[in-house]
Formats: sequence, C-alpha cells, structure tokens
Amino acid sequence: CKVLTDNGYEVDNALDGEEGLSKALDKEYEMILLDLMLPKKTGEELLAELRKTKNTPAIVLSAKNEVINRIELLRLGADDYISKPFDVDEVILRIEAVLRRTGEVRTSSELKYKNLKLDKESKRVFIEETELGCTTMEYSILELMLNNPNKVFSKRNLFESITGDEYLSDDNTMNVHMSNLRKKIAKVTEEPYIDTVYGMGYRLSK
Repeated sequence: CKVLTDNGYEVDNALDGEEGLSKALDKEYEMILLDLMLPKKTGEELLAELRKTKNTPAIVLSAKNEVINRIELLRLGADDYISKPFDVDEVILRIEAVLRRTGEVRTSSELKYKNLKLDKESKRVFIEETELGCTTMEYSILELMLNNPNKVFSKRNLFESITGDEYLSDDNTMNVHMSNLRKKIAKVTEEPYIDTVYGMGYRLSK
C-alpha cells in the first residue's frame, strides 16, 4: 500500500475475499490488485463473481510456486498477472499500462469530470457551456489530472510529467499555474474541482 500511496494513488484494502468482493461491487475503483490466496473466498472466486456484473480492471498477484493456469485467469477476466516476488517499479508500470489500456475515458476525444469537459482535439476546456480559456500549461494540468482522477500529484509530478524537464525544489512555476487555473474555475462555478492535499500535492475534488 505504501508504494502505491507514495506514487500518488489512493488505496483501499480488504482482509479477505468476501470483504474484497463486497467493496469491489459497492464502490467504483480504477484498479483492483488481487491476491489469489485469500481467506473466505479465493481470488479466482472473487474475480469470477465480480465479472458477472462489473469490468473494473484487475491485476492478479501470485507466488511463483502456486499451481496456476495463467490462461484461465485471463479468461476469468484478469487484465494482467504478476508473479511474486515482484519488483515494485514493475507493479507501478503494469498498473499504469492497464489503466491506459482499459480506461474508456482515456481513449475518448473528450475527458469529463462532473460538469467539466476537456476536448482533446480542439484543446479547449468547458464547465457546462462556459469556456475557461486555459493556457497550454493549464490545459495540460487538467488533462493529466482527468486522466488520473484518483491520483494525488505533487508539484514535481505535474511539472516533470508535462514538461519532461527536471523539477527544481525552489521553482514556483506550478504554484502560479495552479493558482491561475483555480481562479478561472472560480469565475464559472463555486465547485473547486481541484483540492490541495496537505504535504502531498493536488487532486481532483471529490
């Protein structure tokens, strides 16, 4: 969990398969990391039950010495499979790859969040019918955040992801861009859309 939170993801967990299935059915998650060796209900059973009603992306984690039919897991609806022991950086990359591959919103020409709409073809942003008039950087901030609606972005994350340059700790650039973007949003709606997570960075408001 710590590795995921350190990379800006919000994490929920379940202690057994029954609790995991209940949460997976009741809540809307971007991704499920599923261990097969769970008490009360196995990972295979959980996945089979989940796939009857929901298509939440799922990556299976499993020890190498388990007797597993990987093809069968994929047929059950797993989006990927990682053998233990695994490299944590690989897990993060696999998560990002599956999210890119499975997220319908990521393949659309539009990104939507609440009443905000981002048109990727025209590079314009609207709240309801009002255009925000975003700069290139402001547009890029929103595009990155809408593509990762549950992720917390540090200023370093935002700057380096958008520009490809190294972030310097005394650089105030992102603060200025974020402040200007929030002011434009505030002129249109009382809904903040972007929250500050103290000590961590920014995320889309809930």
